[in-house]
Amino acid sequence: MAADASTTSPMKLPALFAKFVKIEHSVFALPFAYAGAFLALQQIPSFTKMFWITVVMVAARSLAMGLNRVIDHEIDARNPRTAGREIPAGALSLSQGIAFCGVSLAVLAVGLYQLPRLTWYLSPIVVVAFVIYPYTKRFTSLCHLFLGATIGLAPVGAWVAITCSLAWKPFLLMGIVTFWIAGFDIIYACRDLDFDRREGIHSLPVSLGVRRALWVTRVFHLLAVALMVVVGMVFSKLGGIYFLGVAVVATLLAYENAIVSTRDLSRVNTAFMTMNGVISIVYIAFLTTDIVVK
Repeated sequence: MAADASTTSPMKLPALFAKFVKIEHSVFALPFAYAGAFLALQQIPSFTKMFWITVVMVAARSLAMGLNRVIDHEIDARNPRTAGREIPAGALSLSQGIAFCGVSLAVLAVGLYQLPRLTWYLSPIVVVAFVIYPYTKRFTSLCHLFLGATIGLAPVGAWVAITCSLAWKPFLLMGIVTFWIAGFDIIYACRDLDFDRREGIHSLPVSLGVRRALWVTRVFHLLAVALMVVVGMVFSKLGGIYFLGVAVVATLLAYENAIVSTRDLSRVNTAFMTMNGVISIVYIAFLTTDIVVK
């Protein structure tokens, strides 16, 4: 039986909202946003600048996830795996979910106001992408790439926040995030194969089958590693420490792909949350170390 959102104690709302948007998943994109900021200067920016970049990135991600949960709440309610999410389960009402998105948008606007004006002008592109993504699974199997590219805007935005200009270099980081996230989103989608087929939801596992879709994941992750190598070659500040980090990331990605197969999808959660959280932290740790020690 679903809970009644009207009886939820206000004291419990912060924890519910944090769970609603899985705030811990900010670890996926935030380190790459920092990478964009660090590489823009090829040194660590000021605390104030990094503080507002963090506020903007967390608010943007919260808005994106909130919109996804609101737009998909009816689909989530029909899927046994997601029926326990806050809106379908009744822990939060649809209006509360919409209100949370409004607050996230307001915080995003405040944060952008503290950054260069160009970030404000470009922000509608990002917000529109947040709105479009939840609908992509309704008409294209390339929804995984759209998700990756949307999250991949984080390092580009951070670059603009530091330099007040657009350039081609941060799009290399965007490419890394796009292929990395699209790859593990394919793995994640394997869990919903039967439901997606029944409901007409599009994904690569549905259109290609699990075995072929997992091979696409491997190709995407190989491309992500290749772009990491290109980043190391393009930015003169990066050297041996950075490339050691790329090697570690490549090893972790290989392990992530090895523990998921057509015969065993039981460790998808390990591949999705644990491994990807470690990968993003490892990447930024080695990149930052290489910049700081030079």
